[in-house]
Amino acid sequence: MNNEKTRFELASELDVNSKTEKKGNLTYLSWAWAWVEFKKIYPEATYLIKKFGENSLPYVYDEKTGYMVFTEVITKEETLEMWLPVMDFRNKAMKEEATMFDINKTIMRCLTKNLAMFGLGLYIYAGEDLPEVDSTEIKKQVAQPVSQTVAQPAKIPQADKRLLEIKELARNKDFTGTDMKAFSIWILKNTGMFLAEDSYDKIINKLK
Repeated sequence: MNNEKTRFELASELDVNSKTEKKGNLTYLSWAWAWVEFKKIYPEATYLIKKFGENSLPYVYDEKTGYMVFTEVITKEETLEMWLPVMDFRNKAMKEEATMFDINKTIMRCLTKNLAMFGLGLYIYAGEDLPEVDSTEIKKQVAQPVSQTVAQPAKIPQADKRLLEIKELARNKDFTGTDMKAFSIWILKNTGMFLAEDSYDKIINKLK
């Protein structure tokens, strides 16, 4: 049996959180960093910025819907396309007065989103906090003594008892599929990241 990971799996397991920035309720990944990391996994990859009309403009425009840009990423295995509207500071589609700066910025964000279709940073677009990891890593976290697993309690207020309950329930679980996402709590805690209060109850209910 071949246990070698696919390139998609390798890309999707990269933690890109340190290379992101927030704008409103959206998270953006640095396109430059994304391309460098992508080329390490897909060294043969190339990309295209779609152009339209006799002036070869890098966008399409409609006065009712606004501006849209398109990119295409090509690897040995497949070619995938992505699109993205040009948005204003409120993350609303711009219907007039978009500058080339706005369009250029959107093209690079579109390219980054295109790379996510090959795995890189895909968990961000899926609304997750961290990439999925191999289930054995989660098992190691749960198998640790409570004194090691429940660290930095001040960063997750009033959560210690629920963490212990999750730990006990988790001992008898098989960490595969969607369960692996639920147990990302252990990774989140070890990195010092916050977890929404209601997430604990949801995980406990899921395990029960």
